[in-house]
Amino acid sequence: MFNFSLIDLEFIHPWWFLALPLPLLVVYFVPAYRTKQSAIKVPFFSQLIEALGETPSTGANQLMPSWWQRMTLVISWVLIITALAKPTILGSPQVRESFGRDVMVLVDLSGSMVEQDFTSASGQKVSRLDAVKEVLADFVKAREGDRLGLILFGDAAFLQTPFTADQDVWLALLNQTEVAMAGQSTHLGDAMGLAIKVFDQSHQEKGDEDREKVAIVLTDGNDTDSFVEPIEAAKVAKAKGVRIHMIAMGDPQTVGETALDMDTIKRVAQESGGQAFVALDRQALSAAYQEIGKLEPQLYESSTYRPKQSIHHYLIAVVVVMYLVAFSLATLNRRRNSRKHWNSGAEPKEAASEGNHV
Repeated sequence: MFNFSLIDLEFIHPWWFLALPLPLLVVYFVPAYRTKQSAIKVPFFSQLIEALGETPSTGANQLMPSWWQRMTLVISWVLIITALAKPTILGSPQVRESFGRDVMVLVDLSGSMVEQDFTSASGQKVSRLDAVKEVLADFVKAREGDRLGLILFGDAAFLQTPFTADQDVWLALLNQTEVAMAGQSTHLGDAMGLAIKVFDQSHQEKGDEDREKVAIVLTDGNDTDSFVEPIEAAKVAKAKGVRIHMIAMGDPQTVGETALDMDTIKRVAQESGGQAFVALDRQALSAAYQEIGKLEPQLYESSTYRPKQSIHHYLIAVVVVMYLVAFSLATLNRRRNSRKHWNSGAEPKEAASEGNHV
C-alpha cells in the first residue's frame, strides 16, 4: 500500500494521479470520427417541406461543447481520479495501551514489623516495614503496564488499594501504612482469601479473564487463627490461576510467637505455582523482588495510531450532482431553442449550418 501524507490528509492509492493526462492522450491519438454527406441548400426550405408533407432529417454535424461543459468534464475527471486515489482524513493521534498483569501485594502489619533489624540504602537502621516501603518503591517502577493492588493484614485483612495502573497513588497509600494498624497477629490465610476474591471481582467487572494474576506476600510471622488455612487458600489460588510468591522477612531460626513457619510458606508457594524467598536484610529483600521481576516480566504494549476516515464517496457524490445539473440545464436549453425555432417558422439550426435532407 502506497501512502502519501500531506498534513492531515493521506492518499492510499496515489498512483491513480498518473491517469490525470489520459483524456489529453485520447484526444490527441484517437480524434473524433467524422463522416461526410452531400447536401443541397434550398431556399424557402420550410415552405417546401410543408407543401410536400415530409419530415426533414439533419445532416452530418460535429457538436462542440460550450465552456461550462468543458469545465464540467475537467472537474469531473479530476474528482474521479482523486476519489480513486482514496483520500483519507487522519484524526488526532490516539494511544492504545495494553496492560500486562494484575499484581496484588500483601503486606504483614503485625507488631513484629516494627523491629529495626534492616538497613536502608543510606546505611541507617530502619524497621522491617520501612525497608519494605523502600524496596517496593523501586519494584513498582519496573512494573510499567501492570495494575497493582495492596492488601494489609494483621488481626484481619482489608483492601488498602484496589487494582490501579497509577503507581504514584499506589505508593502514596502504601506509605500511609503503619505497624499494628491492622492488629498484632498474623491472619495470613484470610489475607490470601481476600486477594483471591478481589482478583475474581476485578476480572468479572472488567471482562479481562485472560490477564495474568500474581500475588506477592510479605510476612515475618506464622499464621494465627485464620478462618482459611494458608495451604487451602493456596490450592484455591491455583484453581483460580493466581500465582503466589512468598517473601519471609526475618530469621527462620527465630522461635516463639514471631517464628517463621517456613514449611507453610514454601508449601503455599509450591501449591500456587510461585516461589518462596527469605529476606534477612534489605539486600536480600531487594534481591527477592528482582528475582520476582524476572519470573514475572512485563507484559505491556503501547501503540499510537491515528483514526482514518475516507472521503472518496463525497467526491463521487459531487460528480453525480454536477452531471445531473449539467444534463438538466442542457435538456432545458435544447427544448427552449427548439420551441423558439419552430414557433418563429425559422429553419432548424442544423439545416442552416450543415444542410438538410428530405
